[in-house]
Amino acid sequence: MGRKILVVGEVRDGVLRKVSFEAIGAGKIMAEGGEVVAVLCGSGVSDLADEMIAYGADRVLIVENELLKNYTSDGYTQALMAVIEREKPEGIVMGHTANAKDVSPRLATKLDSGLISDAVAIDIVGGNIVFTRPIYSGKAFEKRVIKDGLIFVTIRPNNISALKKDKTRSGEVQSVSVDIKDLRAVSKEVVRQTSKGVDLTEAKVIIAGGRGIKNAEGFKLLEELAGIFGGAVGASRGACDANFCDYSLQIGQTGKVVTPDLYIACGISGAIQHLAGMSNSKVIVAINKDPEAPIFSVCDYGIVGDLFEVAPLLIKELKQEFVNV
Repeated sequence: MGRKILVVGEVRDGVLRKVSFEAIGAGKIMAEGGEVVAVLCGSGVSDLADEMIAYGADRVLIVENELLKNYTSDGYTQALMAVIEREKPEGIVMGHTANAKDVSPRLATKLDSGLISDAVAIDIVGGNIVFTRPIYSGKAFEKRVIKDGLIFVTIRPNNISALKKDKTRSGEVQSVSVDIKDLRAVSKEVVRQTSKGVDLTEAKVIIAGGRGIKNAEGFKLLEELAGIFGGAVGASRGACDANFCDYSLQIGQTGKVVTPDLYIACGISGAIQHLAGMSNSKVIVAINKDPEAPIFSVCDYGIVGDLFEVAPLLIKELKQEFVNV
């Protein structure tokens, strides 16, 4: 008969994050022909409803409130609880983002439900929804099933495919009024650092640098390489600690977890803490002059050499290739 699945979209700077569309794709798998209902919380987000429908949502709920303009734990928990109580879904899907990491366990506690976080695959087996998620810092994977009650999951960006956008799709858009009160903390203003390129956690291609980059100037080489691919620049903790770049670029156990289609590690030795944040990338290329560097044990393609010699050659060849396309 199918299930009703609630998909929580996420908006950043007035734009829907890509993982919101991937969450709809996940919701479609879980629904098995049932209704996929998307919800958008914020202020001035109603214009984004059509895009959610184009990516597969059957119905979109808009929760508008000035107190939801910037994310707060209390505000979003109250708003989403009101929607959940109204809709009574059999499943909930969110992207595994910083906001979701905060609000999903709060919701699960209030709902007395299970929560499967950071899923990278969803399958239907024998009528059960089976979720695959990495464990032990990405060294292994486990399959989990919630057999009773609400099925609640967060999905890792860049792992579950979004449906093809179809602007001819139609769906109902409904406004939901929610009384937000007793906020223990209020976000007055969000000041974002100026960033170059695409969001690191959603990038299809990442060029990452480690201590082997030697200095901040070396990261300009990585930026040029990333620009060719339309990708993002990342870094190891060692590079961040050495002040070569900002900590917002850090990938690893204490930084961001990424799963791009292509990850090029430049001058990164491959400490276990860094591998925990990128080892599930679809294709890993390592450039390091130390043939014994641990990064070579996890890469698909390895280049033993000085990155300051290899990277310029790679940039030259790629530029020539793209010119000839």
